[in-house]
Amino acid sequence: MEAANKGASEADGKSIGLNIDLPMEQVPNEYQNISLDFRYFFVRKVMFLKYAHGFIVFPGGFGTMDEFFESLVLIQTLKQATFPVILMGSDYWAGLVEWIKAKMLGEHKYISPDDMDVFIMADDVQTAVKIIKDFKESPSRSGIDLPSGMRKM
Repeated sequence: MEAANKGASEADGKSIGLNIDLPMEQVPNEYQNISLDFRYFFVRKVMFLKYAHGFIVFPGGFGTMDEFFESLVLIQTLKQATFPVILMGSDYWAGLVEWIKAKMLGEHKYISPDDMDVFIMADDVQTAVKIIKDFKESPSRSGIDLPSGMRKM
């Protein structure tokens, strides 16, 4: 989250931190100009989703996976407005995406082929930002043309 807060801060944008109270965690990073603290993960995730225009998901651990899959579930079940979910760094995400295709979609049929269109992998920040901007400016907010260098899943 610090990198996102730093980028927003350096661009003179709102740099909002949604912090979780954990026994072994650090204090909020210095780049947040609005800092919100949460005791429970589910409340924090609701706030992430409620005001989001898109998710750009960078490599991370269990918390990152939790937030990524939560966003997919809420978009898939139409409990949240649709927005782009972009996985940054195909070298990190490719194995998971292949597993989802092979197991969840292919072998077990737990998801439908359209569910693979809920997220996209990208390898550069400019592509991710363009996708979110194009989506936000699109009257239908669907049918985004994917620029080169980006793979639709």
